[in-house]
Amino acid sequence: MRIKLAHVAAAAALFFASLPAFALQGFTANYQASAMGMQGTGKMTLAAQDGNRWQYSLNVSNQLVDLNQSTVFDVQNGWLRPLSGNDVSRMLIKKKAVAAVYDWNSKQATWSGDIKPDRSGPVPLQAGDMDALLINLAIVGDFAAGKPLQYRLVENGSAKPLAYTVAGKETVTIAGKSVTATKVVQDSGKKQTIAWIVPDMPVPARILERENGSDSIDLTILDWKVTQ
Repeated sequence: MRIKLAHVAAAAALFFASLPAFALQGFTANYQASAMGMQGTGKMTLAAQDGNRWQYSLNVSNQLVDLNQSTVFDVQNGWLRPLSGNDVSRMLIKKKAVAAVYDWNSKQATWSGDIKPDRSGPVPLQAGDMDALLINLAIVGDFAAGKPLQYRLVENGSAKPLAYTVAGKETVTIAGKSVTATKVVQDSGKKQTIAWIVPDMPVPARILERENGSDSIDLTILDWKVTQ
């Protein structure tokens, strides 16, 4: 149930893939969340780490679900390069934990933990590869910079191309105020991600994931702040 976030909604003139590492700014964003049909809370954070690294994290929780995802990355010529990732989920009484390592010396990605052997890798890495969370951040900056929203997702023992298309403008409500957002869609058949990008916001305003035609996760921003 790894959130594929094109789940977008945020075009920040100061953000991500189009900018060098020093231009990144930490933030905390709080969301109203719906997962498995039940209301809950969501939070995104971006925090600086030692060694010119960053950690991007997402938590979604309610009475049925608790999802915690994080990726440590650095920035190479405007590319958000994943170094490691952790994905811990609880659904009712079932718990799953998967760790990822992106080894750029050997150019291989591997996964360990609660994952099937045929999905543990290794998967050969290419320049530009990202995991799902980093693609979310890249879309924000790439849309603001007018770049094509085309990526290669490397996750859970596989690599595949993802492309997002602009699907028009819509009005979204943030803290009681109506704003115009650009709707961006990634459709891979059974799974669809819809994201809303709002100018001058460094975080997604709304993120909607659908599976087999039904909503699975829906995040709508309540508030956000820069932390550094």
